[in-house]
Amino acid sequence: MTKELKRLSLLVLVMFLALFGSVTVIQGVQTDNLAENPANTRARYDSYEIQRGSIIASGTAIASSVPSNDVYSFNRQYVDAKIWAPVTGYFNAALGASTGIEKELNSTLAGTSGSQFFQRLDQLLSGQSPRGSSVELTLDASVQKAAYEALGDLQGAVVAIEPKTGRILAMVSTPSFDTNQLATHDTNAANAFYDQLVADPNKPLFNRAIGGDLNPPGSTFKLVVAAAALESGDYTASSTLPNPATITLPQSNSVVSNASGTTCGTGKTVTIADALRLSCNVPMAELAMKLGDDAIRATAEKFGFNSTVTTPLESTASVYPRSISDEATTGLSGFGQTDVRATPLQMAMVSAAIANGGALMKPTMIDDILAPDLSPQENPFPSGQKIDDAISPETAKALVQMMVANVSNGVASGARIDGIDVAGKTGTAQNDDNPYSLWFTGFAPASDPKVAVAVVVENGGGEGQTGSGDAIAAPIAKQVMEAVLNK
Repeated sequence: MTKELKRLSLLVLVMFLALFGSVTVIQGVQTDNLAENPANTRARYDSYEIQRGSIIASGTAIASSVPSNDVYSFNRQYVDAKIWAPVTGYFNAALGASTGIEKELNSTLAGTSGSQFFQRLDQLLSGQSPRGSSVELTLDASVQKAAYEALGDLQGAVVAIEPKTGRILAMVSTPSFDTNQLATHDTNAANAFYDQLVADPNKPLFNRAIGGDLNPPGSTFKLVVAAAALESGDYTASSTLPNPATITLPQSNSVVSNASGTTCGTGKTVTIADALRLSCNVPMAELAMKLGDDAIRATAEKFGFNSTVTTPLESTASVYPRSISDEATTGLSGFGQTDVRATPLQMAMVSAAIANGGALMKPTMIDDILAPDLSPQENPFPSGQKIDDAISPETAKALVQMMVANVSNGVASGARIDGIDVAGKTGTAQNDDNPYSLWFTGFAPASDPKVAVAVVVENGGGEGQTGSGDAIAAPIAKQVMEAVLNK
């Protein structure tokens, strides 16, 4: 080989190595940065050619992509948008914005997840238009509608769960909003509507079912305190507690009284069962102080407090304080006050675990992931996954009996359903000088639970500090439970 040929070969090799290195850096190292570069419009437009999969509930698409007459190829459309907004969220290609299921399962809906590699390859080789996979929800359209209509103009939320599997049957938050107005490719209109929602003092963008400004759970938390007592082995449902009309909490000026303003029944003592049935604050505060905050916290955390839940929507962790400084604060926590805070999802999980013999199942909103040819794909959020045994079967059985008495012959009569034993607990939680937060949580039928539900109504249900959980929240829960049981 001549000297000139060697030089030429070396030059070609250097050029090849330079080209190889450049391609490697661009295709490997810089891929994500280039894809996200606003100036790289071609990559963005290519991604819009993929038709997103649908979000399906009860066999009907509630979110789907339809052709658009612009560079974005498809526009997202929502059916009964306000009913489903807390679940679906919205997707806006023009703004690159998304929330809810649209955000959490974006790669699945867009067909770009790692598990969809062969799906994309098949579409490429067969010349099919690229399409994402569809997501089939566990939520039942009729139950979701019943929950939304039951809340009406009230500010609040509802969560309904299948106790044995963890499948979420309904998740509603009000006030809601029209997701179609945030999905429009008219960016000025979408931004203006978003700004309007942000400025709304009623905070419609909050998903109150799993987050937002968390409410004190009030007397619904007495279920957790009673569970802690029974789990300790030192108490039974018939164990008695002192029964004064009021108590002043230790080392404080806080005076606790029952909602009735009198004693909890007529005796000098009252059983735990009757204290729960009549939802009395004084004996439950006394019980909480005897148990101590460590025991209550341990039981609360078994039910899911102080942990987030991914359904795939991620909830804000409900709170039982990690550290309580004094006995008086522990007493207040005995009826869900002080710094105790909860989401409706969390309180539905408490009822679901009691209904399920003490076993707490992981809540999920996803039944199936379906390829464009409707073949099932891997579901990362399957139902029937147990988180923990929150309480023993014996404790669960005792709590069921107490909760049934609470509805049939106690202060939760607003949840009664003719011919069916309903187990439940109401709550009317104080918020300093603000309107009360009104609660109900429970399940039905008590002997073979098909649904566990939690309802919170904020702002006193429009009645300030005169509304009650039994009068306002319990009837909402009743309508949701009936929607499940009547199917």
